[in-house]
Amino acid sequence: MPRINNKTFYENAIKRYGCTARGLNWNSKQSQHTRFEVIHELLGEHLPSSSVIDAGCGFGDLYLFLQQKGALPRKYTGYDMLEEALFVAHKRTKQTCVHKDILNDELECADFYIASGSMNILNRFETFLFIRRCYEVSKKGFVFNLLRGEETQGHFNYFLPEEIEAHVSDFVYDVEIYEGYMDGDFTVFLKKEER
Repeated sequence: MPRINNKTFYENAIKRYGCTARGLNWNSKQSQHTRFEVIHELLGEHLPSSSVIDAGCGFGDLYLFLQQKGALPRKYTGYDMLEEALFVAHKRTKQTCVHKDILNDELECADFYIASGSMNILNRFETFLFIRRCYEVSKKGFVFNLLRGEETQGHFNYFLPEEIEAHVSDFVYDVEIYEGYMDGDFTVFLKKEER
């Protein structure tokens, strides 16, 4: 059972804050961009020759960030469950933006899957399923961030990096964990073996 209703959680934030970082329940545009910067550092050199699926694309902010950095992927597709977010993302990015439930729908293959903030209100089972499904359909790897901390009963989902490492150890070729860029957050890069 989800912690809270995903659709309602985001629809209420959009009503209150509009099409902004706060409208997607980010603390601020700066915290959103700090996470995007880590993703850019990890994948930047690979992006121009890669296809990317942004799992939980929201308003397309990651695409716009990469555009500003001059690091757009060869092909970008955004997935989200909120129709309003998809409409805005498509309008802003002019890219393919598709209504998808990562946990239940069939997912397309891409070189990289990226999820920034997309798992913050899922329960633990859903988070691990989300990770496995995105990793399985990626050709080169999956990059995502999570809130760092001990599990609590609130709206948000917290993990310790070692929990993620232990969970993925049976199916992931290589795991890299990045910390220290922001309190209460970490980024994971699940790599696939190069062929």
